[in-house]
Amino acid sequence: MGDARAGEERAGEERLRTSTVASRRGAAVAVWYLRAVTFLNFLSAVWVSLGQDLRRHNTENYFTPYLLTAGFASGVFTMFLAITMRRRKRAAWILNLVLSGLFLLLFAFAMCFPEIRQYAQNWISLGLTALFVAALLVGRREFYAVGDRSNPRLAAAVAVGGLLVTSLLAAFLVTVTNHAHDEYRSTFVDRWRYGTMRLVSLAADDTRFAGITTPGWVNVTINVLSTVLLCAVLYAAFRSRRAVDPLSEGDEERLRALLDRHGERDSLGYFALRREKSVVWSPTGKAAVAYRVVSGVSLASGDPIGDPEAWPGAIEPWLAEAREHGWTPAVMGASEEAGTIYARHGLDALELGDEAIVEIQEFTLEGRAMRTVRQAYNRVKRAGYEVRVRRHRDIPADEMAYLLKRADDWRDGATERGFSMALGRLGDPADGECVMLECWSGHAGDGAGELRAVLSFVPWGPQGLSLDLMRRDRDSENGLMEFMVIELLQRAAEIQITQVSLNFAMFRSVFERGSRLGAGPVLRLWRSLLSFFSRWWQIESLYRANAKYRPIWEPRFLLFEKSGDLLRIGVAAARAEGFLEAPGLPKWLHRTHLESRR
Repeated sequence: MGDARAGEERAGEERLRTSTVASRRGAAVAVWYLRAVTFLNFLSAVWVSLGQDLRRHNTENYFTPYLLTAGFASGVFTMFLAITMRRRKRAAWILNLVLSGLFLLLFAFAMCFPEIRQYAQNWISLGLTALFVAALLVGRREFYAVGDRSNPRLAAAVAVGGLLVTSLLAAFLVTVTNHAHDEYRSTFVDRWRYGTMRLVSLAADDTRFAGITTPGWVNVTINVLSTVLLCAVLYAAFRSRRAVDPLSEGDEERLRALLDRHGERDSLGYFALRREKSVVWSPTGKAAVAYRVVSGVSLASGDPIGDPEAWPGAIEPWLAEAREHGWTPAVMGASEEAGTIYARHGLDALELGDEAIVEIQEFTLEGRAMRTVRQAYNRVKRAGYEVRVRRHRDIPADEMAYLLKRADDWRDGATERGFSMALGRLGDPADGECVMLECWSGHAGDGAGELRAVLSFVPWGPQGLSLDLMRRDRDSENGLMEFMVIELLQRAAEIQITQVSLNFAMFRSVFERGSRLGAGPVLRLWRSLLSFFSRWWQIESLYRANAKYRPIWEPRFLLFEKSGDLLRIGVAAARAEGFLEAPGLPKWLHRTHLESRR
């Protein structure tokens, strides 16, 4: 498996080396041609006179350039081709070359007739189509991204099954809305054929089908079904490869060895051991990038693992692999040091927020600034709550099973959230160095107390912890989580730790600077918008909860190649973190809570 991946990386690097200025320009011309045609197709769909002219030019002695027709369906088709060509999909290049080549031959043959070549427009159409074909041939080296091997079979299945379903649905609509005075002259097969012809846009009116007259909205609905089916077939045909090699046992052992040597560099390093991730290694094996492919985005998190001097050796093959498969590379939660190195490889940075890090020696409950926290802590303690702190390896199996059951009972929703700052599992024997905090009402473990909350931390080097999971009983005392965190900070010597990474505060600087005297109108507006969205996403409340401990704020960055990819990266990140279902509705439509990092 490793040899196969190395071969792919070498092939990708070879393609990059053979890229030339001419090939890059040819690829750009092909993509911009499709974008222009997409715009004109959509414009002609809403501009009636332009649409009529285009249709007339395609039915009389005129012809238009490659793919330039009138309608939303053709606009969607060309837009999809433009997107896939921009992502350097080899299959899209082949499809365009075959179709445009056939169109060019047909146009060249048509120009043999005097009644065709007498119109200047036809010569322009022939020239533009030839230019597009030439651009494809010149830029052929730039279209190297391969899709999933199952795409052709999947696209064929979607086309056949989708056409059957949509044609039957179209026939049903025609049957129930047919208001022809002689409708008895049409059979169900006739109505099915009519609906099918409408789906493939071969029927221009009802007069060709005796006994069938339908309202205009039915024809529009059938055209919409046709567009949906076309989008589904195109997606199946050009979808990116979903994943490469999942994290193997050998990979996990090597990552743990690197974390033992360099784990103190990044508080998020241990989260690279999430087993749904894949990993790319540097040639020396001294560094690695862990990532997951989501919605065509190769999404890494945190800093590369290992020796910083070897980081470029892992970043380069990760980027090469992303380009090989047409994935969009992105990094969530990188530190400033890693962001600087990624920037040397062509990635840009956007500050996401700050990570709250508490130094044990600097933390105290004394002083006026900590009065509110101190009072809340004492109130919970007087209520009879106790905290037990143990490494996972020291918890008996039956007790761990009970903790897992209670944690699952308290989880808000069926989706396990977290990706960049969550391990995604609890109680695994391999994670014995993780630390569990259990909060009991009454004496812990004497049979009379009741478990009310759990916190789990992953190792951050030999003397640090990073918050992984936070669950509590909804009926428990307010301030229970703060009480547990303070107990951990005060008893840090028991488990020999010197620093703790808590929650990630998104856009912390906006809330902090936006509330100061003299803040500008743009900053105040930005702060107001974030406060509004905090009703669903606990953005501001996370910042306030973190600030209680007076932590050190460490900035974290989102890294990306092109600003145009930010929306796609945002959707992929939301899916990876568990806030969006695979096809479906965003979680912020409900008042959910950030359980994994709250």
